[in-house]
Amino acid sequence: MKLINYALQTQMETLSELKSQTFFKDYIQDILEDDKKPYYQKADYVGLSLQELKNKIDYLSSNIKDLQNLKKQLTESLDIAKILTAEVFTANGVDRVEGGIISSLTLSKATSKVEETITIKDSNAVMGLGYVKFSVDEDAIEQAIKTKVGLEELDEFISVNSITVTTPAKVKVNKKKASNNTNEQTDEILTIEPKVA
Repeated sequence: MKLINYALQTQMETLSELKSQTFFKDYIQDILEDDKKPYYQKADYVGLSLQELKNKIDYLSSNIKDLQNLKKQLTESLDIAKILTAEVFTANGVDRVEGGIISSLTLSKATSKVEETITIKDSNAVMGLGYVKFSVDEDAIEQAIKTKVGLEELDEFISVNSITVTTPAKVKVNKKKASNNTNEQTDEILTIEPKVA
């Protein structure tokens, strides 16, 4: 993972729906209008900044998954260690041990509870007694309103509302096909000088 961010990447990492986005848009505009750099260098700068941000997200996702697995395994290990320690204490007639740094180790009492499971032998008979749960089959309604008959049948009982969901355009970073140079570490390749008014 790259330790130094591009200036543009740093700008991207602070974007938020709650903050003004004008500065970032102006920064991208300055990159596009910079006549000192060729177009491909501008594209690389923007693309690599986006890619580095995605790489960071992927890296964090991987670490989160590893940490969740480790937490699950350690939680299971802790429970087993407590049970085995209690078994040894019980086998030796010990119910409490005083500590120097900790107050003491004590045993909790073993508990048991009865859980009931229900097995239905005759579903129809049980439903005939009134133990039935009804709910609207929304999937069937969606299929029915696609037909003229279904729409006419349901018209007075339902309303259909249309919602337009707009997805804004996004830049996609397309990686080059595998090359000999697999290390994409690059220095800051584009510096934007502030405009003098």
